[in-house]
Amino acid sequence: MADAWRPPRDCDDYWDEWKYCKSFKNRFHYYYTHGGKPACQQWKADYMACKEWEKKKSQAAKEALIQSEKARQNERQNNNPVWTMRKRPPRDWHLPLNRDKPQEQD
Repeated sequence: MADAWRPPRDCDDYWDEWKYCKSFKNRFHYYYTHGGKPACQQWKADYMACKEWEKKKSQAAKEALIQSEKARQNERQNNNPVWTMRKRPPRDWHLPLNRDKPQEQD
């Protein structure tokens, strides 16, 4: 059962992510959003490690893929939300909305 482990993604998924990351559309969007170039090297390294795992069942490749996926999960979880999360709903949440009242204009 030692060979039962599979990479978290299909190897072609890593390649597709790398191609998308290098695409003009993504680089333009990333520059507009973050002010720099996206780091795409990890996708290609993961693809190479995945292919090495498929060919040789290399433990180093397996560990590299596991660490890379853990880093991605941690990065995703560490993103702070734009809005502050509520602890409880507002006190008047059950009251009807006052739609007849004219909107104030600045």
